[in-house]
Order: sequence, then C-alpha cells, then structure tokens
Amino acid sequence: MNDVIRAAFARANDLTDDRPVYVIGAGPGGLAVAAALRERGIRAVVLEKSGSVGASWRGHYDRLRLHTTRRLSSLPGLAIPRAFGRWVSRDNVVRYLEKYAEFHELELVTGVEVTRIEPAGPGPDWVLHATGGRRLTGRAVVVATGFNHTPRLPDWPGGDAYTGELLHASSYREPTPYAGKDVLVVGSGNTGAEIAADLAASDAARIRLSIRTTPHIVRRSTLGWPSQRAAVLSRRLPVRLVDLAARVICRISVPDLSAHGLPRPDTGLSSRARAGAVPVLDAGLVDAVRKGRVEPVASVESFDGDKVVLTDGSRIAPDAVIAATGYRRGLEDLVGHLGVLDDLGRPVVVRGGRAAHEVPGLYFTGFTNPISGMLRELAIDARKIAKSMGRLGAAKDRAGRRT
Repeated sequence: MNDVIRAAFARANDLTDDRPVYVIGAGPGGLAVAAALRERGIRAVVLEKSGSVGASWRGHYDRLRLHTTRRLSSLPGLAIPRAFGRWVSRDNVVRYLEKYAEFHELELVTGVEVTRIEPAGPGPDWVLHATGGRRLTGRAVVVATGFNHTPRLPDWPGGDAYTGELLHASSYREPTPYAGKDVLVVGSGNTGAEIAADLAASDAARIRLSIRTTPHIVRRSTLGWPSQRAAVLSRRLPVRLVDLAARVICRISVPDLSAHGLPRPDTGLSSRARAGAVPVLDAGLVDAVRKGRVEPVASVESFDGDKVVLTDGSRIAPDAVIAATGYRRGLEDLVGHLGVLDDLGRPVVVRGGRAAHEVPGLYFTGFTNPISGMLRELAIDARKIAKSMGRLGAAKDRAGRRT
C-alpha cells in the first residue's frame, strides 16, 4: 500500500468527526453520491476494489460512445467538457470521472474490496468487512458497484466442450483479432448490436447476430433531436400512448429489415422498457444489416463439438462466438443476507435509493437501466440519496438534543 493510499485509508478510519458514509464503488454512481453528500457537509468515503475510478468503463470495448448526449449525462457539480463532443467516447468518460473525483476533492480509497456489510448492532451504524480483515464502521452505506458487475455466460448444453473460441462480450476490445474469421455475436441488446457493427466495419469474413427476441431499434437522434430527450419526456406518459408514438416514429426513421431477417418487434417499446429491456440505439447496425455485412440468425440452443446449434434447427461453425449476454449484479455475498434482493438478485429499493423492508442507512444506486439515460438517472439518484441522508442526520441531531 503506497503512502497516498495509506493516508487516505487513515482518514477513512478517523472517526473523531463522526462515522463517515461509506460508498462502495468508484464508478459514476458512487462518485456522484459522494459529491452530493460532500455538498451537504456529510463526510463520504468511496471504497474501490480496483486501482482507479471508472474501472468498468476502462474495460469496455474501444468503439463505445455514450448513447446519451453530453448535456444530459453530466454528474452533479461538474459539466462534461464541450470539447468531448455530443456523443462522448469511452476514453473521455474515463477522463471526466478522473477529473470529477479531483474537482470535488473526494475521499477515495482504492485497492479495498468490501465483501460483506451488516448492521453494527441495535443502533444505525453499519460494519463493512473488507480485504485484509478490515472492519469499517459507518453511519450509512451506499452500494454503487454497478449494473455491469459480473459477466453472465448462459449454461448452454455442450458449451464446455465447444472447440471454437467462446468469450463474453466483456473481453472484446476491438475487431483486429477477428480479421478473416467467421464470427457469431450472441445477443441483440446495445452491446451485441455495437460489437456486430464494429466487426462489420472491419476485415472479419462473416458476422452473424443471434437474436432471441427482436429488439426495438431507434435512431440515436432524428433531425438533430436525440432519442434520449424523447425518452425523458415519455416517462410520465401512459404506456399505450408511448408505444403508439414510438411505433410511428420508428416506422418513419428506421427502415423495415424483415427481408434481411430482422422483422419489426410485435410488442410496444415502452411496454418492453418497463419490463427492463431498453431499445437498441442504432450505431451502425441498420446499415450493416441492409448491406448484408451482419446476418441475423436464430438464438443459440446448444453447442456440439465445433458446431453451434440454433433454435431453428440449423447448425453453423463459426470461428468465434462472442456472447453479449449481459451481467449479473453480483450482490448476493455483499447484502444477500439482509433480505433486500429480489429473485433475480436485484436490490429492492424505495424512493430515494433506500433499501426496502425498513433497512435504515442502506442505499443503492445504478442497478437499473433506464431508457432516459443511466448517467442522468445516477445524477438524480445522487441528489435524492444526499437529501435523504441529510434528513436522517437532522433527525439524529434532534434526538440527541432531546436526550
């Protein structure tokens, strides 16, 4: 542990001023909450298991850009620089997060992984069990370990014996290693669609996109109007109305790809979004499908030696399979014993990010994927959490004065 980290860790354990709020995770959500708490005079210490802020962003594929606009993606207290452009690149997101932590002078301790949290006793404090046998006590805890935490690879029959290359999308960086190869991308969410488009613009010999459920595809912007703004406006409108409007807009702005094996979906965009499936924001997929560079195929059923068996009965033999099959939240060991997770391992929260089931002092942020933009919602959550903790602190002070 170097001197800087040692000093930061010593500050994190200096409880003479009061128990700090511990924020687990130094991604956008964790940094935003820490900054919002600092603005209210509440001491927050951010614990990050990696060596730097924005670890998950650093690991994304090179091509990635925000699908949300720069103006609607800034975190509390610091705008994203105009020089980064309208659609901010992955590297510039990382630069922004680094600057954000520096600008707000956040207390950040890296190289410390929290493995379990539990109530300290009958009072409101929490104990965090961390690497090296550390036990940290805080007045509250904010879990911000991220939506894309643990790569999820389906347990396909025969997958263990597959003789081709099989990797999760989290390991994909850029298309050069796939030059001249036949590649199957599994999953038609935004990650799968972007990787397929990235490969289509490269020297890959053949690219197929395995689709289980036909996605809604929307333009990132239409006539200069970003789809994110429409998503923000639509959140308070009736689902049926938004479904109807989205159907009309998509028919006008996105060509019918049925002849290329990608029909229009038969469910409403908003209806599906409310169930957790966000639309695909087109970053090259539509053109790649129209030109025949990306071939939509059926979903994967199993593997058989060097073959991939699809649900329509066809058998293909790609050189590589890239599984864009999502992530798990990975919260079971950390908070599973507290009864705050649903059957899918997602935190059950109430207004302001607070854990449901009357668990005081425990908050979550960043565990949904809203169509209005992840960073925008993280900024809103941060302010709500800070406001909630401010009220909690005031209530504790009043109780102390009464005694």
